[in-house]
Amino acid sequence: MTLEIITSDALGPVRHGFFTRRGGASSGIFDGLNCGAGSSDQTEIVAINRQRVQQAMGDHPMIAVYQVHSSDCIIADSVLTAPVKADAIATNVTGLTLSVLTADCQPVLFHDAKNGVIAAAHAGWRGALDGILTDTVEKMETLGAERSQIVAVIGPCISQPCYEIGAEFRDHFIEIDPSFDRFFAAGQSPDKYQFNLPMFGKDRLDALGLRRAIWTGHCTYSDAQRFYSYRRSTHLGQADYGRLISCITL
Repeated sequence: MTLEIITSDALGPVRHGFFTRRGGASSGIFDGLNCGAGSSDQTEIVAINRQRVQQAMGDHPMIAVYQVHSSDCIIADSVLTAPVKADAIATNVTGLTLSVLTADCQPVLFHDAKNGVIAAAHAGWRGALDGILTDTVEKMETLGAERSQIVAVIGPCISQPCYEIGAEFRDHFIEIDPSFDRFFAAGQSPDKYQFNLPMFGKDRLDALGLRRAIWTGHCTYSDAQRFYSYRRSTHLGQADYGRLISCITL
């Protein structure tokens, strides 16, 4: 099976892709293109999957960080020689493929075509709330990007109907900003709510004054044939879950 890669015209001609789980070498609960080296999948199989992604991206060196749900974006001008704890990467160097892993969180790809700057971010609810998207844009600016020229695309992530949380989760957001209440809907029981992660992410991006910010509209939880989902795997009682990869390169 060939790789399935979701792209967005909004990002322009830059090579990029939100890879689905189709076309990989993993089996069992990881069936497909599991690119998570931190999963309990076979190391050599994950390496095969990542090599297929690298080839699809033009066979350029792949840059990745040790994701920790932080608000930190790093600037990469060459291949990283040691693991770096961060959740986003920006560059203006050609021939480097920036990558992030997700399994319900938002993968966000950025491109300033005018100034030749790109970035990739992993933005779960914590990172989006704490400012990972803001730090990514600010790091892009240090490389010559202009906010009015940056396009950001949120890839496959968990959608609101599938993301039910408790009242304490909602309260945490409301305490920070009462207007965040608009990202929550009533859940299936009185003490539950449904959180709209992609619209929260888009709102954070819109507030930064970018040229454009969109979501591809794909839900990781509801489409098991195409996407891995941490929450779905947890609900099914599975021991682990696969990780999707999203990439961009100048």
